[in-house]
Amino acid sequence: MDLSISTDPQGLLPLETIQKILNRSRASVYRYANTDLEVLNPTYDLRKLNPEHRSSKDDPLLFHPNEVARFARDILGIKPVTIAIQQAPQTATEDLLQAILTELQSIHQLLRSRP
Repeated sequence: MDLSISTDPQGLLPLETIQKILNRSRASVYRYANTDLEVLNPTYDLRKLNPEHRSSKDDPLLFHPNEVARFARDILGIKPVTIAIQQAPQTATEDLLQAILTELQSIHQLLRSRP
């Protein structure tokens, strides 16, 4: 399995992406996931797909690419597993924030150079 995928800003994979990677239904991915209705962050389980820690039950399940690769390889027997992470295209908001940052840095530099 060799996939190129996009991630969230932290590099984590949402459930929909896991469905595509594993070629499984949403229900199957939920069955694979190490979740518990009573416990927000259950202990690590080698036989399950372990999501990243969440601060609230309302937070979406997000998975680290290495954990998905481990699960696919070791539990599902999919070999070889390669997951290539691609940077999501920059949005207009990110472009604007970058321009603001550049302007602030030039103002800062100008203020520091004054006697």
